[in-house]
Amino acid sequence: MEKTPSEGRNALIPTPKDVRLKSAGRRKRISAGEKRMLYGCVCAALDKKAEDVVILDLRGLSDVADFFIVCHGNSQTQVRAISEGVEMALRNQGVRHYNVEGREACSWVLMDFHDVVVHVFHGTTRAYYALEKLWSDARSLDAGEILAWG
Repeated sequence: MEKTPSEGRNALIPTPKDVRLKSAGRRKRISAGEKRMLYGCVCAALDKKAEDVVILDLRGLSDVADFFIVCHGNSQTQVRAISEGVEMALRNQGVRHYNVEGREACSWVLMDFHDVVVHVFHGTTRAYYALEKLWSDARSLDAGEILAWG
């Protein structure tokens, strides 16, 4: 006896859209610690002239992180400066346990601060991967909204 896909084990696993629909009416508040971290990252990125800073709220959509910050620079030097600025800002806040990948090539630097993951792209690399489209179900926060917390 064959099982149809709807009868299989995977039929019981919710998709990200299912999770989003269940939690859509109950938007969580952003904690003071998350606000401090987001504000520090956004300010540091903008201080180094990061372009098109987008904050994606992934709570309820992913266990990878609560927030993604996505931005880009137009040269490898600028990408390095943005990532180093963000790292220094969070170190000054007392964040000590994190991972940084991709700084050698400076086309996509991923900075994992556990609840917040910062993606600093070179402009052409950002366009190629289109990370914001991949996470289009996430609520998007404007950098201006984050800066207003200061």
